[in-house]
Amino acid sequence: MQSQNRRELIEQVVVTAEQMREIEGRIFEAGMPVAALMEKVAGLITRSIQGLYPCAENRRVGVLVGPGHNGGDGLVVARELYLQGYEIHIYRPLSKLKELTDYHARYAVSLGIPFYDEIEALYECDLIIDGLFGFGLTRSLSGSIAEAVELLNQWSQPVVSIDLPSGLHTDTGEVLGIAVRATRTLCLGLWKLGFLQDQGLDYIGEAQLIDFGIPLKDIWSILGEPPDLLRVTETVAKQFLPLPRPKVTHKYQQGHLLLICGSKQYSGAAILAGLGARASGVGMLSMAVPESIKLLVVSHLPEAVVIGCPETTAGAIDLRSRYANGFLPELVLEKLNQPSGSDSGSYHTYNAIACGPGLTKDAKDIVQGVLAAQCPIVLDADGLNILAELITIPTLLKRRGQTVLTPHVGEFRRLFPDSAELLPDRVKAVQKASQLSRSVVLLKGARSAIANPRGSVWLIPESTPALARGGSGDVLTGLVGGLMAQPVLSEHPLEAIVATAAWWHAQAGILAAQERSELGVDGGTLAEFLMVVVRGNRE
Repeated sequence: MQSQNRRELIEQVVVTAEQMREIEGRIFEAGMPVAALMEKVAGLITRSIQGLYPCAENRRVGVLVGPGHNGGDGLVVARELYLQGYEIHIYRPLSKLKELTDYHARYAVSLGIPFYDEIEALYECDLIIDGLFGFGLTRSLSGSIAEAVELLNQWSQPVVSIDLPSGLHTDTGEVLGIAVRATRTLCLGLWKLGFLQDQGLDYIGEAQLIDFGIPLKDIWSILGEPPDLLRVTETVAKQFLPLPRPKVTHKYQQGHLLLICGSKQYSGAAILAGLGARASGVGMLSMAVPESIKLLVVSHLPEAVVIGCPETTAGAIDLRSRYANGFLPELVLEKLNQPSGSDSGSYHTYNAIACGPGLTKDAKDIVQGVLAAQCPIVLDADGLNILAELITIPTLLKRRGQTVLTPHVGEFRRLFPDSAELLPDRVKAVQKASQLSRSVVLLKGARSAIANPRGSVWLIPESTPALARGGSGDVLTGLVGGLMAQPVLSEHPLEAIVATAAWWHAQAGILAAQERSELGVDGGTLAEFLMVVVRGNRE
């Protein structure tokens, strides 16, 4: 059990290149010989490669060897595969090697393993192992090495990179001139930040962590506990799902969400946001929509309290003609039936408000009213576009309640032009935006990042391009709002709830794509598979 818990913790840790150097430095200072660690790591890599690419099917293996310890790892792997019957060919573009790496090169020569200074010699190999450069690379690949990588990327053989595809920046995932396009990457010890950045994903391929037993005390001494960067795994997300429910409860004890959304032009956005909220398990859902689409929304969400609102000639919610203050929560409360009973006060309280999907930018007064609310709010889509027009930072600094923003990159640039200058480093950009706005910011993407004002970032480790379809974000808005509204989760950090929603949303997309279509998952199907994810995590 202890080893299982350690493994779960290791899977959650994300490090920068500098942090990894400091952690390894502690290991070496404690007495672990560099040579011994290299042998241990290479042995784990070798076993993994043998399992993935058996000798009978991948007999000829080419190994790319760089001058540093990544090249040393590659040479030990080459030696061990050679001793297991593989035919090994080594490409070594640089003659000058680090001392330990040079020792392994000389021993490989003594075994009769051939070395080449031209990568073309590896063309007939069944498998390529990339051991050119590991973590910490900051300079662009150039010269003959860059030419070799360019040629390698044109070949069809599977490529396994050791620690990180050569040519990728460890922290940002940036391609430094050119990079090896790996089929699979075996990340050593701890997840490097570049694995969680969008721009490196086309080069990493399938990612696997090789845990070589770094003591937790050495990790926490450098990163702190909890660390500022957290990879959201199933184990993490389970802690913040509103399960199990208490045996004695009622709907208002499970939270009341007000969802403000939709227009005549974008009625589907309201429905999809409502379906996302429904999947969250929130006890009570109220929806404010234009009067013209009320019946349509009710037909899809009969359990919701759907309030039809006055609208403009273009079909957007319009309060100015009937309510001078334009404060939508007051309007909605006036339209609700007065409840009876001693607990009636709870019927008037919204635990959270979600606003934006399908509103159109005509709904500026509504967003201003929502920003004045005391309860937690989540803004998306046109809620964000209007916020940007209001000037994001000074507007949010006036808020007393908690705020969640869920932009994609385009919306993020409009909301936070100063923070956007840090892109494509999504982690630094979202950290700065969250700190300046004092809001939880979910920057959506292939690897979504969720930051809180204290500087911590939660990273979603997997997703699917099948979510690149209209309506996916609307479902996420409803899901985030529905979880935020549930009192049972109020004791948890807001960013943890938002990160759980983002993880849940991504997992539903992955399952739906696998069972339905990789070409794209529609919003209705996505909402359906949200429940499949929860069922799977309870079994």
